[in-house]
Amino acid sequence: MSIHAHLSEEAEAKLHAQRRNSTISSIFISFLVIALIGLMLAFIFLPSLFLESPTIVTYNAGSQEDDELQEKQINTQIQRKPSAPSSSMAKVIASSTPSTTAIPVPDMVVPDPSMDFGSGDDFGDGWGSGGDGGGGGFGNIPASMRKRCSEDDRLARLKANGGNAKCEKAVMTSLRWLQKTQNEDGSWTGKDQAAMTGFALLAFLGHCETPLSEEFGDTVTAGITYLVNIGLKNDGRLTVNDVKSNHWVYEHGIATYALAESATFCMQLGIDIPDLQEVTKLAGDIIVKGQGAGGGWVYRYAPGNSGDNSVGFWQIQALKACAHTAIWDDDYFKPTAKKALAFLDRAQGANGAIGYRENPDRNPGLTGGGVLAFQMWDEGASKNARSGIKYITANMDFKWKEASSNLYYQYYNAQALINYGGANWDKYNKLFRDELLDNQAKDGSWVHGKTPHGSNLHMNTCLATFMLEVYYRFLPATGAGTR
Repeated sequence: MSIHAHLSEEAEAKLHAQRRNSTISSIFISFLVIALIGLMLAFIFLPSLFLESPTIVTYNAGSQEDDELQEKQINTQIQRKPSAPSSSMAKVIASSTPSTTAIPVPDMVVPDPSMDFGSGDDFGDGWGSGGDGGGGGFGNIPASMRKRCSEDDRLARLKANGGNAKCEKAVMTSLRWLQKTQNEDGSWTGKDQAAMTGFALLAFLGHCETPLSEEFGDTVTAGITYLVNIGLKNDGRLTVNDVKSNHWVYEHGIATYALAESATFCMQLGIDIPDLQEVTKLAGDIIVKGQGAGGGWVYRYAPGNSGDNSVGFWQIQALKACAHTAIWDDDYFKPTAKKALAFLDRAQGANGAIGYRENPDRNPGLTGGGVLAFQMWDEGASKNARSGIKYITANMDFKWKEASSNLYYQYYNAQALINYGGANWDKYNKLFRDELLDNQAKDGSWVHGKTPHGSNLHMNTCLATFMLEVYYRFLPATGAGTR
């Protein structure tokens, strides 16, 4: 006998209703799960399909926040003259690596020295002091390149070292004047273009205006390319003058200095300017080989035991800039520097003055350049540097329309004294700062034709610009701390 259970009609209806509701709920939940999975997949894959992550290049200025620079890519060409090895040089500028620190701190605490030109015959009218020799010069690669690349940090250092907002404005106005006066081939002026282009580039680089700069990038790149072209045509000699003349040694030193600092910036920023490193190395090696047996340099890189400090200071400055490029081995330039300082020691007078050649009484305004040479080659605490500072301090003056404002001499002094720091720098800063600011022309240039260093508008403008960049281009230190 089998027993069969029968549901009432009412119970059976309720059972069907429960099944129907369960089925609907399951379908609804399934749709929700599918929708949720779809949303999750969309969030994961859609950004990679439609969005492109930007590359950010930043300068690390030692502050709490990194300063961001927009990546800039330039594709233009600068035509060479027919005599050049090739018909054109492409400027390929790009940041190769998205890094939080684009410029590392070079191994240095104080500036490279300025170099000086010699007599009025060296570069023709407007280059020397009109007689036995001139002085002057400009800055170097600072202990921390990135310090001048952060606007906030630059302005802070400007204020801390005795500058003001007018100094920054004057520098920017000057750089815009230089930009407007650049020739189509990337050079400046119509005479001694290698030296004059070197001057202009150093003014831009002193304000951290590199090929990546938004406002001045093309200007800087064209100037660098112009000098590279000259070096390629002349086996590394950076001059537009005959190599049998006195002029080319000055030109070569200044232009090598500018190319070396350019190379350091470009290498650390991942900027590719064809043949820049190769020409820089050729140019630096020429200076090393051109040193005389006595440790100095003279016209035409002639051999001998003598030395012309107005020539030599440019070579020393250029080699210090070369040493920062990492193109050479670390110790490559040390023997050359040691011989150069030994020559300056013999040339220095008992009163601390360092003059045109071995005679300290002949153009002693060059003393600042000698002090800088000792400071930047690890001898800032030496007796030579200290006695030189003492001489400069005892004889300092700066009146714009008088011979005391000879920019050739004064920019040496600005560099040497800001490195030395203290009351010596404070006194000097009060002498020159407002005199320069008050005498800048509205177009950004400095007209200074009534002093011994002549009426070269371009050079005077660059020298004045270098002096107003000194606040953040270098790191002030005591003599003992100067390297």
